[in-house]
Amino acid sequence: MRQMQPPQGLPFVKMHGAGNDFVILDSRGRQPVTTPALAAALGDRHRGVGFDQLAEIRDAEGADFMLDFWNNDGSRAGACGNASRCVADLVMAGLGRDSVRFRTARGTLAATRREDGLVSVNMGAPILDWDDVPLAEPCDLLHLPIPGDPAAVGMGNPHCVFFVDDAEAIDLAHEGATIEHHPLFPRATNVEYASLSGPDRLRMRVWERGTGITLACGSGACATAVAAHLRGLTGRHVVLDLDGGTLEIDWRDDGVWMTGPTARVFDGWLAPEFLAAHA
Repeated sequence: MRQMQPPQGLPFVKMHGAGNDFVILDSRGRQPVTTPALAAALGDRHRGVGFDQLAEIRDAEGADFMLDFWNNDGSRAGACGNASRCVADLVMAGLGRDSVRFRTARGTLAATRREDGLVSVNMGAPILDWDDVPLAEPCDLLHLPIPGDPAAVGMGNPHCVFFVDDAEAIDLAHEGATIEHHPLFPRATNVEYASLSGPDRLRMRVWERGTGITLACGSGACATAVAAHLRGLTGRHVVLDLDGGTLEIDWRDDGVWMTGPTARVFDGWLAPEFLAAHA
């Protein structure tokens, strides 16, 4: 058997939170390496590694780290709650701590590890102004002029939330792809379908902007919980059952906290030839 050579190339970590999966690159101490071409190549589940989003860790003044997010089509994402929880878990383990503060495009956020091992992240206050979501024109965010009477909530990225009798019955591939590029959303939107399954409990399915159907979406869960409370369907603490697992959302005075599981799946190295081909 040929002796294995020491790995060369760019190291990465593969993690998931409730089935929402990520490639994580640690660029602390160096310049960021992700480009649209590299993100799209890495996101290909046949020719790359495959992910819902890519998270790149960077140095930050006044915080433990900074995060940049990319979708698997090579576009940028403004927020990613489950990736934030996964990276926070990774960094907390490395620092030997149960809390961290980090920066994203939304500002400085906080994450903690609970005694039960679940990781919580404060996703900040929801965006409830039409021009900040953003929408193309002023309208009632809780009742958009779109068939199905959805609501709009911003969580660092735009969300269009439909409340339906049965989220399982929705043709998510067709409906999600259609609504993602609705003209009311000039920057496109994530799309969520949710149905009430019990007191303060929702069944939710999601189509993510720039990615497609995913097993979970943290910012989408936050947006759905906020919309559900504002519609009078739930309280401010909501449990959401997604295709990949369960997330807890707690809309507090200091922001929308999301709690759920994380898993480190494997560590790997991107080959120099792959990096050179997709620089």
